[in-house]
Amino acid sequence: MRALTWQGRQHVSVEDVADPHVQEPSDAVIRVTSTAVCGSDLHLYGVLGMFLDAGDVLGHEAMGVVEEVGSEAGDLAVGDRVVVPFTISCGRCWMCSRGLQTQCETTQVRSQDKGAALFGYTRLYGQVPGGQAQYLRVPQAHYGPVVVPDDGSPDEQYLYLSDVLPTAWQAVEYADIPPDGSVVVLGLGPIGQMAARVARHRGAGPVIGIDPVPERRLMAQRHGIITFDPASREVRGAVLDLTDGRGPDSVIDAVGMEAHGSPLAETTQKLVGMLPDAVAAPLTEQAGADRLAALLAAIGIVRRGGTISLSGVYGGAKDPLPMMQIFDKQLTLRTGQANVRRWTDDLLPLVQDPADPLGVLDLRTHRLSLEDAPEAYRTFQHKDDGCIKVVLDPWAPRS
Repeated sequence: MRALTWQGRQHVSVEDVADPHVQEPSDAVIRVTSTAVCGSDLHLYGVLGMFLDAGDVLGHEAMGVVEEVGSEAGDLAVGDRVVVPFTISCGRCWMCSRGLQTQCETTQVRSQDKGAALFGYTRLYGQVPGGQAQYLRVPQAHYGPVVVPDDGSPDEQYLYLSDVLPTAWQAVEYADIPPDGSVVVLGLGPIGQMAARVARHRGAGPVIGIDPVPERRLMAQRHGIITFDPASREVRGAVLDLTDGRGPDSVIDAVGMEAHGSPLAETTQKLVGMLPDAVAAPLTEQAGADRLAALLAAIGIVRRGGTISLSGVYGGAKDPLPMMQIFDKQLTLRTGQANVRRWTDDLLPLVQDPADPLGVLDLRTHRLSLEDAPEAYRTFQHKDDGCIKVVLDPWAPRS
């Protein structure tokens, strides 16, 4: 089959790799019909290569049609149309039963002292081949895959149940926005877009999005979000004016480790990325630093007694935080990978609604062949051509 593989820092290529097969009784294999590029994939592309090996298959947002099932794959059947959550969890263990599927004790990567295994996401999370491919082996198929209607609807109606929507939903849940409370979303990439829409759908107001990219601000405005460019000198005053002078009740950081405005950390990340893996990996795990501009902005702008929800991925081990400010303002911080299956029952009726209340059909800006994936990564990384969300078709010819 054809699959997108990591080959080196900012170097990915589509290669022929072995077709996957059922290996365990609870496995399934799907023929992938759509797979998306995530901002987290860009962390692998540019920063976290020391935890990847050449040839690793990337991607963790996929859906398709079941081709093969193991004897313990539950009710899943050949021919089912499914979305595959990016977290691999069993649904039966102590953690899963408490809604912490990202800490699943069945798939937990104990050798790396990490949580549940993830598709296409480095040795730290199990080195499980990802979904930017024509076929995908799905472990724990009795629980993970979400069966969706095979009714001729476009894949984009359901695809984002794999990551974007549950991550956004959890970000809003963790933000603990009071009834009619205010929220600022930092970063209007795919997660930020959906987090803002979810917050507004759930009754928050005002919902404010901050992002430097004009196309992202325009997309958010279509969904009733008030937007600002962080470079504007008036942005802080405007946010205070919208929040009774206190600052927002909640802030969602949808940016993460590669935030703009952190030049020293950015330089450090690039230098570490150039080191041999044997040196770079332990250095990153023990002394790595993130670009903290977005998180520091969140701490600065949220009201006293407010809540910060971190959905952007952070990976630094030695990040300096303003603990005095956090303590003095009596802030609550909640964070973590999305517990996807905890939220899919809430989300499925919304994506099935013909009114499309979350605007799932207004997120994808580029649909390309899988063969075009290397260029898609570059376009997404540089935010060229109005690129906000890329969906790849594994079976389409190269454009």
